[in-house]
Amino acid sequence: MSKTVAEAAIKGARNIVNASYEVYKQTLVTNCPDTAVGFPNTAYFLPVIYGILGIQVEKLSDMGMVFDKCFKMLPPPEVNAEDVTELGAVLEAGLSTLFAEEMLEALRYLSQPEYYTNTEDPTPDNIWLGAADDIILRKRGVEFVDGTAPGFAAIIGAAPDNAAAESIAAELQQKNLYTFMCGESQGKRFAKQLADADVELGWTPRLVSFGDEATAAIFAFGFAVRVALSFGNVEPGNRAKLFEYSQERIKAFIMPLGDISDEWYANAAGALNFGFPIIADKSVLPILPGVESVDSVLAGIPYSRIVSKAMDARGIKVNVTKVPVPVAYGPAYEGERVRGEQIYLECGGGRTQMVELVTTAKMDDVTDGKIELFGQDVSDMPEGSRLPLAIVVEAAGHKMNEDYEPILERQIHHLLNYAQGVMHIGQRDIAWLRIGKSAAAKGFSLKHIGSILHAKLHQDFGGIVDKIQIKLYTTPEKVAEISRQSKKIYTKRDERIEGMTDENTETFYSCTLCQSFAPSHVCIVSPERTGLCGAYNWMDCRASNEINNIGPNQPVNKGAVIDAKLGQWSGINQFVEKTSGGVVSHYNLYSIIYDPMTTCGCCECISAILPLCNGVMTVNREHTGMTPCGMKFTTLAGTIGGGITTPGFLGHSKYNITQRKFISAEDGLLRLVWMPKSLKEEIRERFNARAAELGVPDLLERIADESVGTTEEEILPFLEEKQHPALTLEPLI
Repeated sequence: MSKTVAEAAIKGARNIVNASYEVYKQTLVTNCPDTAVGFPNTAYFLPVIYGILGIQVEKLSDMGMVFDKCFKMLPPPEVNAEDVTELGAVLEAGLSTLFAEEMLEALRYLSQPEYYTNTEDPTPDNIWLGAADDIILRKRGVEFVDGTAPGFAAIIGAAPDNAAAESIAAELQQKNLYTFMCGESQGKRFAKQLADADVELGWTPRLVSFGDEATAAIFAFGFAVRVALSFGNVEPGNRAKLFEYSQERIKAFIMPLGDISDEWYANAAGALNFGFPIIADKSVLPILPGVESVDSVLAGIPYSRIVSKAMDARGIKVNVTKVPVPVAYGPAYEGERVRGEQIYLECGGGRTQMVELVTTAKMDDVTDGKIELFGQDVSDMPEGSRLPLAIVVEAAGHKMNEDYEPILERQIHHLLNYAQGVMHIGQRDIAWLRIGKSAAAKGFSLKHIGSILHAKLHQDFGGIVDKIQIKLYTTPEKVAEISRQSKKIYTKRDERIEGMTDENTETFYSCTLCQSFAPSHVCIVSPERTGLCGAYNWMDCRASNEINNIGPNQPVNKGAVIDAKLGQWSGINQFVEKTSGGVVSHYNLYSIIYDPMTTCGCCECISAILPLCNGVMTVNREHTGMTPCGMKFTTLAGTIGGGITTPGFLGHSKYNITQRKFISAEDGLLRLVWMPKSLKEEIRERFNARAAELGVPDLLERIADESVGTTEEEILPFLEEKQHPALTLEPLI
């Protein structure tokens, strides 16, 4: 019988399980069984083991039972690998491989804590990032939910040369996919090839260098498992539901490059359980005699076609709009840094004045596609120059009105960031733009800003915009003049939005973007309760519905009032029950205790009640420390996310904290007794204005943070000393 994938996978699985077990035994010699093991800052223990087996591996001794399972999942030692004829046995061997690799990597974290950077992006001395923590998971998970990241490619090995590696990576970026990299082939590593070609690595450019060994492939599987547990409400240990969710919703594929070892075959067998196809550049062995799996394993694919073949095999469809600019363009370049030594031209950021403005114009006053530049351009300036800049977009359309101006204006930030070699920060009159030397060398000019905005605003907002023209100014006097005019417009807009209330608005909006990952989660967005992800307010949803009236943002008539204090209406209940598939029959918009709104893992903040303090705490996802409710953000999100209603806990946006209806059923802001320092500073201005409305202008100074304590017992004396108003309110429970 010719050698098959089955034979190679069984041999590879045995090799990995045995090698991992040897390291485990050696580790027990120098460490006690109760020694803690795990990956940094995650509530999911060793996530692949936790998700598939439901076992919480927290200390060395916990690994023993998992190794027992690994050995039982492999064919008995007396069975020759070439005699395995069951596909199920191959898949089980693949899972044992993943469990063993996950434990091996956890043991590496124990013995070599500095082996990986444990950061989002490489450091000057180390490109290997290691396992993504839960902050990265939730930050990047939003992109998988809203479709800006349609999936990921897991590359093991290396391309034949740097040019081929760069070409494959660029195509994956242009298709908006994440690329997870590990392992080596003939002494070369794909991530190192990119680094040598001066390609930026990290989570920001979507080129994630997990590790130099093939065992680091487990970090890609762990990411997929945590997506299912966090966003899909999959219960740990329910392997059937986990694999079903992965096959249906997580669009990923494995791309081994180079000669395929037995250990790689074992990983491939593990991937097939998740429904992830294998697409290789070299010829591979048949799975089993008589077994056809054309869609699962493709081999001998030319490098020029390997990305498109992989996407076809996994059913990933991406519509990439061609933008007339001389640089690569797409979401993968958003967040790309242009550092000091890379700058060709800089505008704004406190160095010069920069302002952005979108205004509504009459149809006859706009020439569609007209782009004008008044002043100097990139090519007129020497390297390292600075210019003031005003970007004025005039939009006309039969449905265009002033309410949509800030929505279109907010798009400027990410639309410009999609251009490779261009970095944009901020908005309004505090914007900041950097154009890199690489972009300038390819001919990128300020007028290309107009090209980007014209093409993308038409594409994304074609339902409301018929004609767009752009004017750019780089003369100091004109930029200053436009800045003065803009400030008046910004103030008028803010007053208009702030004047809206839930009481005088009959129609709220739904947002079901997150249902691709959390099927029972339905967000209801009202004027005084923004979406919990922080990305959508009432006006955003209205504009979205105008653009796509069958999309995720649907108008919902409130219907009859059931409870005005709690925030419950008959029309909202009917919509939520129908849209959640009957899982959720009702919830309250204004309460944290009585049937609060469902939560998805994409939320910016999570609030929890603190009974001893008669108040409520909130924590933002960037905060990694412990909180007074006894859980970190990652644990909270894993507990209440996935589209369920959890009394006493509430997911919400940062902006929502300072809205008038924030937990108003429980006295609102007056109940807030703890939040992280960083969040305090971020929302200070709006918070103080709202606190003054409530008659407690110094409320923020009476709220504890991590410097005071991280338990209820630690913060209570501080609250008593500061005479926090929550202590005088009616008992929460």
